[in-house]
Amino acid sequence: MGKTHSKLSSEVLTELQSSTKFERKEIQQWHKGFLKDCPSGELNRTDFKGIYKQFFPFGDPSRFADYIFEVFDRNHNGTIDFAEFLQALSITSRGTSEEKLKWAFELYDINGDGHITKDEMLKIVDAIYRMVGSMVQLPEDEDTPEKRVDKIFHLMDKNSDGRIDMAEFKEGSHRDPLIMQALNLYDGLI
Repeated sequence: MGKTHSKLSSEVLTELQSSTKFERKEIQQWHKGFLKDCPSGELNRTDFKGIYKQFFPFGDPSRFADYIFEVFDRNHNGTIDFAEFLQALSITSRGTSEEKLKWAFELYDINGDGHITKDEMLKIVDAIYRMVGSMVQLPEDEDTPEKRVDKIFHLMDKNSDGRIDMAEFKEGSHRDPLIMQALNLYDGLI
């Protein structure tokens, strides 16, 4: 997809339609908005963090935005192009529970080895807590990132090996209403 094209080719539109849950017209509208905000056709990390700062002005979303950026940037070239943006948006806003769980697992599995360690989960949960700041009142057993991670690992790490694989993550997520609620946060908004 060329960086200077202001209009998507028919082939690219067809490809995006088959790889996302958006209709042709919606893709064109998203593309128009994406180019308005990113005239180069790419979104860099700094601008991506700026977007998160607008949504979370009372916290520090920079670390969480970094982690999300890594999942959006599928080809790991340091920018998010329109296709990467739309595919992530499709999963997070209209994906099935299974697709959202897979996407969330990729977020938590920072090193991409197929397992989530306590350290990896703590990095993400700490980044989330910093992002929301004092906007959310948490129960005492989850009022620190460490307590939340311990609670999640107690729920999910069924073989007690200190790592959560995809099967454990899926099973545990279905038993924790907060996780499923967070995964469905964007349903119906787009």
